[in-house]
Amino acid sequence: MDYLAPTTVAEAVDALAASPDSRVFAGATDLIPQIRSGRPEPGLLVDLKRIDRLNAVTEGDSSWTIGAAVPTSRLTEDPAFAGQFPGLSEAAGLIGSDQIQNRSSLGGNLCNASPAADSVPAMLVNDTRAVVATPDGTRTVNVDQVATGPGSTTLTGGEFIIEFEVDKPPANTGDAYIRMTPRTEMDIAVVGAGARITLDADGNCAEARVALGAVAPIALRVPDAEAALIGHPINDDTLAAVAAAASAACNPIDDKRGTIAYRQQVAGVLAKRAVKLAAARAAGTSTNGAHP
Repeated sequence: MDYLAPTTVAEAVDALAASPDSRVFAGATDLIPQIRSGRPEPGLLVDLKRIDRLNAVTEGDSSWTIGAAVPTSRLTEDPAFAGQFPGLSEAAGLIGSDQIQNRSSLGGNLCNASPAADSVPAMLVNDTRAVVATPDGTRTVNVDQVATGPGSTTLTGGEFIIEFEVDKPPANTGDAYIRMTPRTEMDIAVVGAGARITLDADGNCAEARVALGAVAPIALRVPDAEAALIGHPINDDTLAAVAAAASAACNPIDDKRGTIAYRQQVAGVLAKRAVKLAAARAAGTSTNGAHP
């Protein structure tokens, strides 16, 4: 197995094109355990951590650009980013231990294509876009167009994510991500829920986005929950409709971590809690995280 650490996107693209039996990685927090568990070794490993563009975090006038290899610890420690996207920042801070977060990245968390990836629901509710390097240049896709199922993505041979783009939220907007795990740390979500809420001048919901993780082959938006919110106050009746829509949207599996019925119930509870927290942040009444 060969190893290459290119310093430019073009160099990485050329190396991947010349070696069909190759694989990119950034933190290797998924790659190394996968190889040790018996998955086939690639002929070439391409380390993306030395490419400056993939390690940059830039705040523009209307959006942020986050390199796909940026350690997630940088997102949790950046007060400007965390202030605008507390939910996405908190989701990044749930990926493994503190040590792992110095290597893990949004790009790796997305492209590993785990249904339980913590950052993905938070990226979905913020309409995050991925800039993908290809042999012919670049293309930009919404994050929900990357994963197609457990361990599979739409990225073809020689393609990798360079960076993410996320627009700054409008005024009176808050986001949140919470999850349920058997242990408080270092565990995989049984269910994860993300929400982003924008309030109007009367305190009613003007815009809503709700997403779930670990309840289907890929993380998914919940349009019925969003429709139940828009134009309504964030009250018990509205939240009950959100919970029902979230439970109905689930397509989970039975496994040792939880049954189908359990995940459906928990999805409704967490969606409701995530919406309440996002709405409180939108109203300026909460800046603290909330975990079940």
